[in-house]
Amino acid sequence: MAYYAGVDLGATNVRAAVADEEGQVVSVHRADTPRGPTGIAVTEAVLTCLREAAAAAGIDPTEVRAVGIGSIGPLDLAEGTVDNPANLPDTVERIPLTGPVGELVGSDRVYLHNDTVAGVIGERFHSDRNPDDMVYLTISSGIGAGVCVDGEVLAGWDGNAGEVGHMVVDPQGRRTCGCGHEGHWEAYCSGNNIPEYAKLLAEDDPGLDTALPLDDPDFSAVDVFDRAGDDEFAAHVVDQVAHWNALGVTNVVQAYAPLVVYVGGAVALNNEALVVDPIRDRLDDLVFNNVPDVQLTTLGDDVVLKGAIASALTGGTGDSTRVA
Repeated sequence: MAYYAGVDLGATNVRAAVADEEGQVVSVHRADTPRGPTGIAVTEAVLTCLREAAAAAGIDPTEVRAVGIGSIGPLDLAEGTVDNPANLPDTVERIPLTGPVGELVGSDRVYLHNDTVAGVIGERFHSDRNPDDMVYLTISSGIGAGVCVDGEVLAGWDGNAGEVGHMVVDPQGRRTCGCGHEGHWEAYCSGNNIPEYAKLLAEDDPGLDTALPLDDPDFSAVDVFDRAGDDEFAAHVVDQVAHWNALGVTNVVQAYAPLVVYVGGAVALNNEALVVDPIRDRLDDLVFNNVPDVQLTTLGDDVVLKGAIASALTGGTGDSTRVA
Protein backbone atom coordinates (compact mmCIF):
# COMPACT_ATOMS: atom_id res chain seq x y z
CA MET A 1 0.00 0.00 0.00
CA ALA A 2 1.16 3.55 -0.75
CA TYR A 3 1.14 6.10 2.05
CA TYR A 4 1.00 9.89 2.01
CA ALA A 5 1.20 12.45 4.80
CA GLY A 6 -0.17 15.88 5.58
CA VAL A 7 0.84 18.51 8.12
CA ASP A 8 -1.27 21.36 9.49
CA LEU A 9 1.07 23.84 11.18
CA GLY A 10 -0.73 26.57 13.08
CA ALA A 11 0.37 29.06 15.68
CA THR A 12 -1.33 27.01 18.40
CA ASN A 13 -1.25 23.39 17.22
CA VAL A 14 0.65 21.07 14.92
CA ARG A 15 -1.10 18.07 13.42
CA ALA A 16 0.29 15.39 11.15
CA ALA A 17 -1.67 12.63 9.46
CA VAL A 18 -0.86 9.57 7.40
CA ALA A 19 -3.33 8.53 4.71
CA ASP A 20 -3.68 5.79 2.11
CA GLU A 21 -3.73 6.28 -1.65
CA GLU A 22 -7.46 7.13 -1.51
CA GLY A 23 -6.82 9.96 0.91
CA GLN A 24 -8.39 8.09 3.82
CA VAL A 25 -6.69 9.05 7.07
CA VAL A 26 -5.00 6.14 8.84
CA SER A 27 -3.53 8.01 11.81
CA VAL A 28 -3.20 11.51 13.27
CA HIS A 29 -0.85 12.95 15.85
CA ARG A 30 -1.25 16.38 17.46
CA ALA A 31 1.04 18.57 19.56
CA ASP A 32 1.20 22.14 20.79
CA THR A 33 3.18 24.49 18.59
CA PRO A 34 6.34 25.46 20.52
CA ARG A 35 6.73 29.13 21.35
CA GLY A 36 10.47 28.95 20.75
CA PRO A 37 13.21 29.38 21.68
CA THR A 38 13.81 29.39 17.90
CA GLY A 39 12.14 28.16 14.75
CA ILE A 40 14.09 24.92 14.96
CA ALA A 41 11.92 23.91 17.92
CA VAL A 42 8.86 24.24 15.69
CA THR A 43 10.58 22.21 12.97
CA GLU A 44 11.32 19.48 15.51
CA ALA A 45 7.67 19.46 16.62
CA VAL A 46 6.58 18.93 13.00
CA LEU A 47 9.07 16.08 12.57
CA THR A 48 7.97 14.48 15.85
CA CYS A 49 4.32 14.63 14.81
CA LEU A 50 5.16 12.98 11.50
CA ARG A 51 7.18 10.24 13.23
CA GLU A 52 4.36 9.57 15.70
CA ALA A 53 1.70 9.53 12.99
CA ALA A 54 3.79 7.08 10.97
CA ALA A 55 4.32 4.88 14.03
CA ALA A 56 0.58 4.86 14.73
CA ALA A 57 0.01 3.76 11.14
CA GLY A 58 2.54 0.95 11.64
CA ILE A 59 5.01 2.26 9.06
CA ASP A 60 8.44 3.86 8.92
CA PRO A 61 8.49 7.51 7.81
CA THR A 62 10.50 6.49 4.75
CA GLU A 63 7.44 4.57 3.51
CA VAL A 64 5.64 7.91 2.99
CA ARG A 65 5.74 8.81 -0.71
CA ALA A 66 4.95 12.50 -0.41
CA VAL A 67 4.04 15.12 2.19
CA GLY A 68 1.84 18.21 1.92
CA ILE A 69 2.17 21.02 4.44
CA GLY A 70 -0.42 23.72 5.14
CA SER A 71 1.24 26.35 7.29
CA ILE A 72 0.98 29.73 8.89
CA GLY A 73 2.96 32.35 6.99
CA PRO A 74 4.56 34.29 5.62
CA LEU A 75 6.31 31.70 3.49
CA ASP A 76 9.51 31.62 1.51
CA LEU A 77 8.77 28.92 -1.04
CA ALA A 78 12.25 29.03 -2.56
CA GLU A 79 13.76 28.15 0.81
CA GLY A 80 10.86 26.01 2.01
CA THR A 81 10.50 28.00 5.23
CA VAL A 82 8.18 30.15 7.30
CA ASP A 83 9.76 33.56 7.91
CA ASN A 84 8.93 35.77 10.90
CA PRO A 85 5.48 34.32 11.69
CA ALA A 86 3.27 37.03 13.14
CA ASN A 87 1.64 34.93 15.87
CA LEU A 88 4.78 33.39 17.37
CA PRO A 89 7.44 35.13 19.50
CA ASP A 90 9.99 37.32 17.74
CA THR A 91 12.72 34.77 18.49
CA VAL A 92 11.02 32.40 16.05
CA GLU A 93 12.47 34.06 12.98
CA ARG A 94 12.63 31.16 10.52
CA ILE A 95 11.04 27.69 10.54
CA PRO A 96 12.67 25.27 8.08
CA LEU A 97 10.10 22.82 6.73
CA THR A 98 10.53 21.24 3.29
CA GLY A 99 14.20 20.32 3.73
CA PRO A 100 13.92 18.57 7.13
CA VAL A 101 10.63 16.90 6.22
CA GLY A 102 12.09 15.66 2.94
CA GLU A 103 15.06 14.19 4.80
CA LEU A 104 12.77 12.45 7.28
CA VAL A 105 10.67 10.70 4.63
CA GLY A 106 13.48 10.30 2.10
CA SER A 107 11.61 12.13 -0.67
CA ASP A 108 11.82 15.45 -2.46
CA ARG A 109 8.04 15.38 -2.95
CA VAL A 110 7.26 17.85 -0.16
CA TYR A 111 4.71 20.55 -1.01
CA LEU A 112 4.50 23.67 1.16
CA HIS A 113 1.45 25.94 1.07
CA ASN A 114 -0.08 28.79 2.98
CA ASP A 115 -2.83 27.26 5.12
CA THR A 116 -5.67 28.79 3.10
CA VAL A 117 -4.12 27.53 -0.13
CA ALA A 118 -4.09 24.09 1.46
CA GLY A 119 -7.75 24.71 2.24
CA VAL A 120 -8.73 25.25 -1.40
CA ILE A 121 -6.67 22.19 -2.38
CA GLY A 122 -8.68 20.20 0.16
CA GLU A 123 -12.00 21.48 -1.16
CA ARG A 124 -10.89 20.84 -4.73
CA PHE A 125 -10.05 17.23 -3.92
CA HIS A 126 -12.85 16.29 -1.50
CA SER A 127 -15.95 18.38 -2.25
CA ASP A 128 -18.80 17.21 -4.45
CA ARG A 129 -18.81 20.61 -6.15
CA ASN A 130 -15.24 21.37 -7.14
CA PRO A 131 -15.11 23.45 -10.34
CA ASP A 132 -11.87 24.76 -11.83
CA ASP A 133 -12.73 28.22 -10.47
CA MET A 134 -13.27 28.22 -6.73
CA VAL A 135 -12.20 29.87 -3.47
CA TYR A 136 -11.71 28.72 0.09
CA LEU A 137 -12.10 31.66 2.49
CA THR A 138 -11.24 31.46 6.18
CA ILE A 139 -12.71 33.87 8.72
CA SER A 140 -10.98 33.07 11.96
CA SER A 141 -8.34 34.81 14.08
CA GLY A 142 -7.33 36.26 10.70
CA ILE A 143 -8.84 36.32 7.21
CA GLY A 144 -7.32 34.76 4.11
CA ALA A 145 -8.21 32.84 0.96
CA GLY A 146 -7.00 30.04 -1.23
CA VAL A 147 -7.88 30.57 -4.89
CA CYS A 148 -8.10 28.21 -7.85
CA VAL A 149 -8.46 29.77 -11.32
CA ASP A 150 -8.80 27.76 -14.54
CA GLY A 151 -7.83 24.64 -12.60
CA GLU A 152 -4.61 26.15 -11.23
CA VAL A 153 -4.17 26.80 -7.54
CA LEU A 154 -2.60 30.24 -7.10
CA ALA A 155 0.48 30.44 -4.89
CA GLY A 156 2.17 33.70 -5.86
CA TRP A 157 5.89 34.09 -6.38
CA ASP A 158 6.57 33.85 -2.62
CA GLY A 159 3.74 31.50 -1.71
CA ASN A 160 1.67 34.23 -0.12
CA ALA A 161 -1.11 34.80 -2.66
CA GLY A 162 -4.57 35.08 -1.15
CA GLU A 163 -3.86 37.51 1.70
CA VAL A 164 -7.29 38.98 1.07
CA GLY A 165 -7.73 39.97 4.70
CA HIS A 166 -5.38 42.83 3.89
CA MET A 167 -7.58 44.21 1.13
CA VAL A 168 -8.78 47.71 1.98
CA VAL A 169 -12.54 47.68 2.51
CA ASP A 170 -12.81 50.93 4.46
CA PRO A 171 -11.06 53.87 2.75
CA GLN A 172 -11.70 55.97 5.86
CA GLY A 173 -9.43 53.60 7.75
CA ARG A 174 -11.19 53.76 11.09
CA ARG A 175 -9.53 50.53 12.20
CA THR A 176 -5.82 49.76 12.02
CA CYS A 177 -4.99 46.16 11.11
CA GLY A 178 -2.52 44.07 13.09
CA CYS A 179 -0.15 44.47 10.15
CA GLY A 180 -0.04 48.22 10.86
CA HIS A 181 -2.08 49.42 7.89
CA GLU A 182 -5.52 51.00 7.96
CA GLY A 183 -8.91 49.92 6.68
CA HIS A 184 -8.10 46.27 6.06
CA TRP A 185 -10.92 43.73 6.01
CA GLU A 186 -9.28 41.69 8.77
CA ALA A 187 -9.24 44.74 11.07
CA TYR A 188 -13.06 44.66 11.24
CA CYS A 189 -14.12 41.05 10.79
CA SER A 190 -11.54 38.61 12.16
CA GLY A 191 -12.22 36.89 15.46
CA ASN A 192 -9.42 38.84 17.12
CA ASN A 193 -10.66 42.21 15.85
CA ILE A 194 -14.45 42.02 16.18
CA PRO A 195 -14.30 42.98 19.90
CA GLU A 196 -12.12 46.01 19.11
CA TYR A 197 -14.48 47.02 16.30
CA ALA A 198 -17.42 46.73 18.72
CA LYS A 199 -15.64 49.12 21.10
CA LEU A 200 -15.09 51.57 18.25
CA LEU A 201 -18.78 51.46 17.32
CA ALA A 202 -19.70 51.96 20.96
CA GLU A 203 -17.75 55.24 20.96
CA ASP A 204 -20.21 56.54 18.36
CA ASP A 205 -23.07 56.23 20.89
CA PRO A 206 -22.13 57.69 24.31
CA GLY A 207 -25.56 56.80 25.73
CA LEU A 208 -25.29 53.20 24.61
CA ASP A 209 -27.36 50.58 26.45
CA THR A 210 -25.87 47.13 25.92
CA ALA A 211 -25.23 43.97 27.87
CA LEU A 212 -21.95 43.40 26.05
CA PRO A 213 -19.03 43.41 28.52
CA LEU A 214 -17.08 46.00 26.54
CA ASP A 215 -14.67 46.79 29.38
CA ASP A 216 -14.03 43.18 30.37
CA PRO A 217 -10.48 42.11 29.36
CA ASP A 218 -11.99 38.76 28.34
CA PHE A 219 -14.57 40.37 26.02
CA SER A 220 -14.51 38.39 22.77
CA ALA A 221 -16.26 37.83 19.47
CA VAL A 222 -18.14 34.97 21.14
CA ASP A 223 -19.92 37.51 23.35
CA VAL A 224 -20.98 39.54 20.33
CA PHE A 225 -22.46 36.60 18.43
CA ASP A 226 -24.03 35.00 21.52
CA ARG A 227 -25.95 38.20 22.39
CA ALA A 228 -26.90 39.30 18.88
CA GLY A 229 -30.38 37.80 19.24
CA ASP A 230 -31.39 39.85 22.28
CA ASP A 231 -29.07 42.86 22.43
CA GLU A 232 -29.70 45.65 19.94
CA PHE A 233 -26.12 46.88 19.93
CA ALA A 234 -24.67 43.35 19.52
CA ALA A 235 -27.01 42.87 16.55
CA HIS A 236 -25.75 46.17 15.11
CA VAL A 237 -22.12 45.01 15.42
CA VAL A 238 -22.95 41.73 13.68
CA ASP A 239 -24.73 43.64 10.91
CA GLN A 240 -21.73 45.91 10.38
CA VAL A 241 -19.37 42.92 10.31
CA ALA A 242 -21.66 41.35 7.70
CA HIS A 243 -21.38 44.54 5.65
CA TRP A 244 -17.57 44.44 5.56
CA ASN A 245 -17.57 40.69 4.93
CA ALA A 246 -19.86 41.14 1.95
CA LEU A 247 -17.61 43.87 0.54
CA GLY A 248 -14.54 41.68 1.01
CA VAL A 249 -16.10 38.68 -0.66
CA THR A 250 -17.31 40.92 -3.49
CA ASN A 251 -13.72 42.03 -4.09
CA VAL A 252 -12.58 38.40 -4.18
CA VAL A 253 -15.39 37.45 -6.57
CA GLN A 254 -14.67 40.34 -8.95
CA ALA A 255 -10.95 39.52 -8.93
CA TYR A 256 -11.15 35.76 -9.50
CA ALA A 257 -14.69 34.92 -10.76
CA PRO A 258 -15.18 31.72 -8.72
CA LEU A 259 -18.23 29.55 -9.15
CA VAL A 260 -18.09 28.42 -5.52
CA VAL A 261 -16.81 30.12 -2.38
CA TYR A 262 -16.35 27.76 0.57
CA VAL A 263 -16.14 29.57 3.90
CA GLY A 264 -14.38 28.15 6.95
CA GLY A 265 -12.54 29.26 10.05
CA ALA A 266 -13.83 29.36 13.61
CA VAL A 267 -15.86 32.56 13.24
CA ALA A 268 -17.77 31.16 10.27
CA LEU A 269 -18.03 27.56 11.48
CA ASN A 270 -19.49 28.60 14.83
CA ASN A 271 -21.84 31.28 13.48
CA GLU A 272 -23.01 30.19 10.04
CA ALA A 273 -26.38 31.98 10.19
CA LEU A 274 -24.79 35.26 11.30
CA VAL A 275 -21.67 35.16 9.13
CA VAL A 276 -22.14 33.05 6.00
CA ASP A 277 -25.85 33.63 5.34
CA PRO A 278 -25.53 37.46 5.25
CA ILE A 279 -22.68 37.25 2.75
CA ARG A 280 -24.81 35.09 0.51
CA ASP A 281 -27.84 37.36 0.89
CA ARG A 282 -25.95 40.56 -0.01
CA LEU A 283 -23.88 39.49 -2.99
CA ASP A 284 -26.72 39.90 -5.50
CA ASP A 285 -26.70 43.63 -4.83
CA LEU A 286 -22.91 43.98 -4.98
CA VAL A 287 -21.42 41.65 -7.60
CA PHE A 288 -21.24 42.91 -11.18
CA ASN A 289 -21.16 39.58 -13.01
CA ASN A 290 -21.45 35.96 -11.86
CA VAL A 291 -22.71 35.53 -8.30
CA PRO A 292 -21.08 32.42 -6.87
CA ASP A 293 -22.51 29.74 -4.64
CA VAL A 294 -21.39 30.64 -1.10
CA GLN A 295 -21.48 27.84 1.43
CA LEU A 296 -19.84 26.62 4.61
CA THR A 297 -16.83 24.41 4.08
CA THR A 298 -17.66 20.72 3.88
CA LEU A 299 -14.45 19.78 5.71
CA GLY A 300 -14.90 21.62 9.00
CA ASP A 301 -11.83 22.08 11.20
CA ASP A 302 -9.92 19.50 9.13
CA VAL A 303 -9.90 21.51 5.91
CA VAL A 304 -6.18 22.43 6.09
CA LEU A 305 -5.04 18.96 7.17
CA LYS A 306 -7.13 17.26 4.49
CA GLY A 307 -5.86 19.79 1.97
CA ALA A 308 -2.28 18.99 2.93
CA ILE A 309 -2.95 15.30 2.38
CA ALA A 310 -4.61 16.04 -0.96
CA SER A 311 -1.56 18.09 -1.93
CA ALA A 312 0.70 15.11 -1.21
CA LEU A 313 -1.55 12.86 -3.27
CA THR A 314 -1.77 15.17 -6.28
CA GLY A 315 1.59 16.86 -6.48
CA GLY A 316 0.38 20.06 -4.90
CA THR A 317 -2.71 20.62 -7.08
CA GLY A 318 -5.74 19.05 -5.42
CA ASP A 319 -6.79 17.74 -8.85
CA SER A 320 -8.05 14.22 -8.16
CA THR A 321 -7.17 13.17 -11.73
CA ARG A 322 -3.46 13.68 -10.91
CA VAL A 323 -3.13 11.24 -7.99
CA ALA A 324 0.31 9.65 -8.13
